[in-house]
Amino acid sequence: MSTQTLIPTVEVHEDFRARAHKALGDSQLRNNFRTAMDSLMTKRAAAFSDADERERLRTLGNAIRARALSKLPDLLEQLERNLTRNGVKVHWAETVEEANDIVLSIVEAHEARQVIKGKSMVSEEMEMNDFLAARSVECLESDMGEYIVQLDHEKPSHIIMPAIHKNAVQVGTLFHDKLGVDYTKDVDKLIQIGRKVLRQKFFEADIGVSGVNFAVAETGTLLLVENEGNGRMCTTVPPVHIAVTGIEKVVENLRDTVPLLSLLTRSALGIPITTYVNMISGPRKADELDGPQEVHLV
Repeated sequence: MSTQTLIPTVEVHEDFRARAHKALGDSQLRNNFRTAMDSLMTKRAAAFSDADERERLRTLGNAIRARALSKLPDLLEQLERNLTRNGVKVHWAETVEEANDIVLSIVEAHEARQVIKGKSMVSEEMEMNDFLAARSVECLESDMGEYIVQLDHEKPSHIIMPAIHKNAVQVGTLFHDKLGVDYTKDVDKLIQIGRKVLRQKFFEADIGVSGVNFAVAETGTLLLVENEGNGRMCTTVPPVHIAVTGIEKVVENLRDTVPLLSLLTRSALGIPITTYVNMISGPRKADELDGPQEVHLV
C-alpha cells in the first residue's frame, strides 16, 4: 500500500476561506478575542506561577491518563457495573447517530418536549440541539455563554468561553432584540437577565442534559465541574438526567481526580477550583429531598 493511500485528503472549502478572511477583517471581533484571551492567559500564568509544580502536575496527570487508557476496556466494564448498581442506566453508542437516537428514545419514553442542557462539548459535537429541534423538542442551553450564542444562532467560539467573540454592547443589543428587555451593557445586569429567563426553564424542563468531566470506574461516579450553578440545576431539578460522554473521560478511582481537577481548572480558567464540583452516583433515593428520578449515561 502506498503512503498516498494512507493519508486522507482534506478538502478546503472556499466558503471556509471566505468566512475566515471576513472574520480576520473584523476589527471588533479581533479586539473581543484579544481582550478575552489576554485575560485568560494572564490568569493561567498566575495560577501556575511555580513552573516546577506545573510540570510535576502535568507528569502526574499524564501518568493517570496513561494508566486509565492501558486498562480502558476493564475500566469501562467496571464503570458500567457500578453505575448500574447505583441505579444509573448505561447506554453505549458507536456513532453520533446512535447517541442521538438513544437520547431521543429517552425523550420519547417520557413524552418530553423541553430539555435544558448544561455545558457539554460532546453534545455540541453531536449537534443534539438541532437533532431534537427537528423533532419538535426544545433543547435550551443553560451555560450563559452557550445561551448567548444559541440565542444568536451561532456556534461556540471557545471551548470554555463560548461567547468570547462578543462584548457587552453586542450582548446587550442581542438581549434587547431577542428577549424584549431594556438595553444595557452592564455585565451584572445582563447576567441577571439571562438567569431570570433560564431559572424558569429549569423548572419547566422534562429532562436535563449534562456532559461529564470524569467518570470514576471504582465508585460509579460522574464528576462535573462548573462555576454558574446551571450544571447542578440541570442534573437535579428535572425528573430525568441524561449525561453524555466519550469513553476517554473514565478514570480508575476518586484519588485520580484530585490532580486532574487541579490541572483542569487552573489551565482552563486560571482558578484553583471551580465554584461547583458535582459528584453524581445515582438517581434520587427514597430518603433524599432532591435529585432526578432517573439518571442515564450515554
